[in-house]
Amino acid sequence: MTKSQMLHRPAPKRDFTAKILRALNLSLLIFFPLAWTAPLLRAGLLPLFGMTEISVLSGIKSLWETDIVLASIVVFFAVFAPIIKVIAVELTFSGYLPAKLKPAIFVLARLAMADIFLIAIYITLAKGLRIGRLDVAWGLYLFTACVLTALVISLCSRKGSTVADGVE
Repeated sequence: MTKSQMLHRPAPKRDFTAKILRALNLSLLIFFPLAWTAPLLRAGLLPLFGMTEISVLSGIKSLWETDIVLASIVVFFAVFAPIIKVIAVELTFSGYLPAKLKPAIFVLARLAMADIFLIAIYITLAKGLRIGRLDVAWGLYLFTACVLTALVISLCSRKGSTVADGVE
């Protein structure tokens, strides 16, 4: 190994961190679709009646029947933005996407988080009105974990010395 090759060789810790981030990022391609179908909430009008499970996809379907514009916005923030961001981060890790596009990836991560805040507002409003019953289901935690994992990955890969350079 020449001196030049030794100087440009990534540090082992940085290389390991990059591989972990890359694996986490690729796992989101499995976990996001699972989170879209998982029950986010259980809602019922009165405690005597059964609870209806609401997922991202069932919510979009219901919203599409009443408000196409709002449904389109939710589809973009909950489905397209997270997946586009995951693919863009992988392309950056692989070296196919220029590093100068990293700020755009970070913006995508923030846009993808917007739907978590919308869901939180809806839960707060529904519980505040006390008209029916609303319970948080496991899918909300999975979906939130996916969005936060994607945000952490984009924050880690955005640091001054790029972690993506460590992946070969």
